[in-house]
Amino acid sequence: MQRKRHTAEFKAKAAIEVLKGLQTCNELAGELSVHPTQLSQWKKHLVDHASEVFANGKQRQGMDQAQQDQLYQQIGQLKVELDWVKKKSGRLSR
Repeated sequence: MQRKRHTAEFKAKAAIEVLKGLQTCNELAGELSVHPTQLSQWKKHLVDHASEVFANGKQRQGMDQAQQDQLYQQIGQLKVELDWVKKKSGRLSR
């Protein structure tokens, strides 16, 4: 049996409906053909990450810049290690 894959839009709308509280989680799960536990997980994810929706561009860019800096640092470290291995292997092969 193949799993259903729901779009992010579907998940968001379902989680918002759960938050509204107009229907119980079980009722809504029956309507949407989704397990109630899955709805609860989507709701929790929405609540936990709601602040990211309101983060301005500078905050998002800052997070991206920090990740980029970390990746450049790793690239530099790997380059140094590679150069060292090349140098050592060159000496051994002579």
